[in-house]
Amino acid sequence: MILLAFILLPILGAFVAWLSSAVHRSAPRWVALLVMLAGLVLSAGLWWQVQDDVYFVGDHWLRTFELPWMPRFGISFSLALDGLSLLMVVLTFFLGALSVMVSWNEIKERVGFFHFNILFVLGGIVGVFLTMDLFLFYFFWEVMLIPMYFLIGIWGHANRTYAAFKFFLFTQAGGLLMLLSILGLYFIHHSLTGTFTFSYFELLHTQMPLEANRWLMLGFLIAFIVKLPAFPFHTWLPDAHTEAPTAGSVILAGLLLKTGAYGILRFVIPLFPEASHYFAPAIMLLGAIGILYGGKLAYAQTDFKRLVAYTSVSHMGFVLVGAFAFNALAYQGVVMQMITHGISTGALFMIAGSLYERLHTRELDRMGGLWPALPKMGVVTMIFVMASLGLPGLGNFIAEFLILAGSWQAAPWITVAATIGLVVATIYSLRIMQKVFFGSSQREYTLPDLSLREMLMMVPLIIAIIWLGVYPQPVINVASRAMPSVAIHSSK
Repeated sequence: MILLAFILLPILGAFVAWLSSAVHRSAPRWVALLVMLAGLVLSAGLWWQVQDDVYFVGDHWLRTFELPWMPRFGISFSLALDGLSLLMVVLTFFLGALSVMVSWNEIKERVGFFHFNILFVLGGIVGVFLTMDLFLFYFFWEVMLIPMYFLIGIWGHANRTYAAFKFFLFTQAGGLLMLLSILGLYFIHHSLTGTFTFSYFELLHTQMPLEANRWLMLGFLIAFIVKLPAFPFHTWLPDAHTEAPTAGSVILAGLLLKTGAYGILRFVIPLFPEASHYFAPAIMLLGAIGILYGGKLAYAQTDFKRLVAYTSVSHMGFVLVGAFAFNALAYQGVVMQMITHGISTGALFMIAGSLYERLHTRELDRMGGLWPALPKMGVVTMIFVMASLGLPGLGNFIAEFLILAGSWQAAPWITVAATIGLVVATIYSLRIMQKVFFGSSQREYTLPDLSLREMLMMVPLIIAIIWLGVYPQPVINVASRAMPSVAIHSSK
């Protein structure tokens, strides 16, 4: 029942948070924070329990839960948890708690409804990571969309309506293609077996004509790379990040993008191994282009949040390169990249939000020389800028090194192109420090440094990114046990 609890906790908490606004203005904040912390304790406790367990994904999952829903149509409330989904659930509750904390003073209007949307989108994300019924998966995929639309459209900045519509249209278009592919797989399976089912486990071994396999795979893939996002489907992301409130940006970068990467690892490659191998060179090339193109655009930005948004396009290119390299090293690197990118980029968006609260601008040209006024923030920013460029000793280095080591075995020239992206990352990352904290300031700043609340947000992120860089083995061990469903199956 713990799997059901992971989903119900944020969804029920969303309604409690909304209703609690009638009791006290600050009540929704505390309800949301307690719900996220409770989920974090449950998921982290489960991770601690399975550290020494031995299990094989093909035969035995950590936890499973199944309840008939619409058996006539082959739909069931089927949930399952393995190492990959466990790590993603822990990350969701961890960043969810920080998202509530970062919006503590920022959101002053409709506080109850804001936290309702925060918790509801997080409930949808957890559902995506746990569900093993494709109909239910699509349901949770859509559940994520509406609350995020409201978060951007209501509490965003000046151009929020345009950004919210663009986010909605891109994601909805990709989701519709995935729905068509799900239905195609559903009917093909029925024509072969006489059974209607949306069960992941039963659809996993569906034999189908090669052409149908490739078309259905593309439907899933486009939905996931739009959410990732990969070049050339990335244009919604900078607008969404720029206009979203800080908590929305943290959830977007840290979690919503990871649902696209998770979908590739969980659904695209295992369900369509032949088509995945067929399209792998083109997809890896698309990833390498995204790494370089995203890095170039990041360097060209003058808006802090927009710059960080384009770094996500660059970093998520590594996910495509690693996922379609089809070997253990690259797979482990992809999982690490999903986690470390969520932590480091989420932290940079929090810093951008803190600077905006103090300076009321995100323009890099209007900053400069802030280190004397904000030394604590300078140190914290330096750590996450170094993580973003892949400094050894921090988690992002481990992720990118594993991806490049794995992809070299599959496509050396694409790996060379991706490696150049690390140089580009160094340039745009150091530009953040130069523009914001070094150089000459336009005026004498008397600004408050990081508050106790902000330090309580940043310290866990710093500990996490250093721990993942120095001792990543616990993450790699848990992720590796989920690998047979991805790497081994796809290599057949």
